[in-house]
Amino acid sequence: MKPIFEFEGIYTPLVTPMNADGSVNFDALSSLIEHLIERGVHGLISGGSTGENYAQTVEERITVAKFVQQQTKQRVAVIVGTGSMLTPDSIALATAAREMNADAILLATPPYSVPTERENALNALAIDKAANLPVMLYNYPGRMGVSMGEEFLDRVGRSRNFCGIKESSGDINRVHILARDYPHIQMSCGMDDQALEFFAWGARSWVCGGSNFLPDEHIALYQACAVEGNFDKGRRIMSAMMPLMRVLEQGGKFVQCIKHGVTFAGIDTGPMRPPLKALNKDDKRELEQVIRVLKTTIATIAAEG
Repeated sequence: MKPIFEFEGIYTPLVTPMNADGSVNFDALSSLIEHLIERGVHGLISGGSTGENYAQTVEERITVAKFVQQQTKQRVAVIVGTGSMLTPDSIALATAAREMNADAILLATPPYSVPTERENALNALAIDKAANLPVMLYNYPGRMGVSMGEEFLDRVGRSRNFCGIKESSGDINRVHILARDYPHIQMSCGMDDQALEFFAWGARSWVCGGSNFLPDEHIALYQACAVEGNFDKGRRIMSAMMPLMRVLEQGGKFVQCIKHGVTFAGIDTGPMRPPLKALNKDDKRELEQVIRVLKTTIATIAAEG
């Protein structure tokens, strides 16, 4: 059966640029959206953790999501993140996504509460009912405390809307299980350093924070693996990207690195919202050097065909 929505390509979980006073910088967000669409990303995600959703009210998240949808003008898909500790907050975000005609929602396990598989599934089904849109699940047990296991997947499978999953467990066995036993749920790479393996196992999409500032390079890996089936080329591109993956994941500074990467690329993303702080000067220099080398190396690989 054909899914109700096909997750295909590079999906960028947008950062949220801030002004000096901590308010959202909508001018910078507009510039980022236009740049990413121009560079060819396939979809934008509003309200993910890369967008500092944990430091925003539900009302702010809805305002940002509406802005993203309006700015995008249906040129690429828009997915609205609904992750929250409180089910009513997730339902409010899902309802807003439906009302603004978003293309899909991103649905995560509520953090901290550590629900059972049954409880987690019932929560997901309640959010799905409010949205009635295609759903990309978000499995990130490292942050949420529990995994979306087989009981969960079987329960939510009662709704056809659950047609994708961003798999961020880091467990390669999950990739095998999803590809083999749940082919009706489209697998999307949510673990950047395993992107090559995801594509080899049939994933057609990649949700990648780094595409905020390196869209061409992330698209190049997708193009080589998922479109051309050229995994020799894909391995060379992935090898060039690995230093970036290490920098992004070290020391718990993922969002800080992504925001600085965007600023380094020419769109000032401003400060972090508390409790997080911006990168120090040494971290910035390290990231910038990695970006320079990566861009040069991948441009050479792409030019070789």
